[in-house]
Amino acid sequence: MHSHENPAGGLVPVATTTLVVPQQADSDQHLIELWLHGRSRHTQRAYRKDAGRFLEAVEKPLHRITLGDLQKYAGQLIESGLQLSSVYRMMSAVKSLFAFGHRLGYLPFDVARPLRLPALRDALAERILDETDVLRMIALEGMPRNKAILMTLYAGGFRVAELCSLKWNDLQNRDKSGQITVFGKGGKTRTVLMPQSVWNALQSLRNEARDGDPVFRSRKGGHLDESQVWRIVRKASKRAGIEKEVSCHWLRHAHASHALDRGAPIHLVQATLGHSSISTTGKYLHARPTDSSSSYLLF
Repeated sequence: MHSHENPAGGLVPVATTTLVVPQQADSDQHLIELWLHGRSRHTQRAYRKDAGRFLEAVEKPLHRITLGDLQKYAGQLIESGLQLSSVYRMMSAVKSLFAFGHRLGYLPFDVARPLRLPALRDALAERILDETDVLRMIALEGMPRNKAILMTLYAGGFRVAELCSLKWNDLQNRDKSGQITVFGKGGKTRTVLMPQSVWNALQSLRNEARDGDPVFRSRKGGHLDESQVWRIVRKASKRAGIEKEVSCHWLRHAHASHALDRGAPIHLVQATLGHSSISTTGKYLHARPTDSSSSYLLF
């Protein structure tokens, strides 16, 4: 309560209201849990590990950490012999945490914002398999479930987390084939049409499964774990004679590159993969160009 002067003389009391902003997090650990909420299990596991490793190294609460602390930690990671891609990922997670804490009002400043991340060499071209390699991986897989996994990853361009979370009610018939709806990265839902061969391979797995049951089941009956799918893909690549360390995401890269090579409109590939920006999809065109000025030189 305070007063101001009345034109007629005397003081008139005026009520004031103090805005109380509730505390959004009561500790650094609480902030981290809020930051991780809603992310995939894989992302939560990786980010929690990155944040824990960082806090253990700096030995300070978040509100006392400076830009110098961040730069020193990044330098230590590089000097430890970690690949630059790993350093980039870990420091990106730390930057994300500080930005979140500042937006929430828990941290007075986003001291990580000016931090420069290490420049990375674009190795996308090295992770794009030839069509013959992908088809060999699928053809040589003898287990029907595993073959369907390879076909679905490639045909849908799905992330491994999207594939593992599929339930039968995410699959809908469309004429002789069907479509799959996934709830993907960034909370985006997208629906992808399946070729008939892939659809038939999926339907052959259903048997008496109910709509809410997992499409790809583990031995215990639940959803197949991402690490299990990773091993399936790795074994398939070795069986096909591919010497590179192939991961599940390589089949997503292959989908994008092969579809563009075969004339698919870039906006269609963007929609199928769920890219937020057309520039992300465009990287596949730069990774495997169909023409170059070098072809115009005299050799």
